[in-house]
Amino acid sequence: MSLRKVGILCGLFGPLLWLFLIGIAGVIQPEFNHVTHYISELGEHGSVAEWLVRIAAFGFTGVLYLGFAAALLATFRGGWPFTVAAVLIGLDGVGRIGAGVFACDPGCAGLSMNQELHRLFATIGFLSGLLAAIFWGIVLLRRGWLKGFGWFSVSSGLLASIFLLLMSWTQNPLNVPGLYEHLASLVLSVWVLVFAVRLLRYPA
Repeated sequence: MSLRKVGILCGLFGPLLWLFLIGIAGVIQPEFNHVTHYISELGEHGSVAEWLVRIAAFGFTGVLYLGFAAALLATFRGGWPFTVAAVLIGLDGVGRIGAGVFACDPGCAGLSMNQELHRLFATIGFLSGLLAAIFWGIVLLRRGWLKGFGWFSVSSGLLASIFLLLMSWTQNPLNVPGLYEHLASLVLSVWVLVFAVRLLRYPA
């Protein structure tokens, strides 16, 4: 099996593993609510699911995203736009790894250094993910390649952006920040998964 195919398989299993582990962690974490709680609270200091989320959900899937980024670099050699687009997915992976290394405080509401670094890396991961979807869509549409997937990419990035804005809106009358974050994560995970599936049929 080629290294490129291994990287593509990273793109297949990364988002699936992420969604699976978040679901499992939510089950074993007492009183966790996917609608009102942030994903990071599953891996907060002292939580039942802390090490499962920090090591496997954040850390390992981050490594898989880096592998997928490497496969994209090996597949698309059309200049700097493709390099930037692949690097954005790699930064998503880096953000995940960093969010796993630095756990948030209980309730993700503290002011410790770990909390601030966790927030920084989580923000890098989310922003890189949605920018990757939008940027890949624009690049593919401009080149005339995979046009259907190009529109899907742009739409996924914009939809995830809307969910994250709703999550961050402090005056939102519908106070369900966890739901918005989960939806944004789901949209971006599905985008990566679909991208990897399309790449399996794309010539090297």
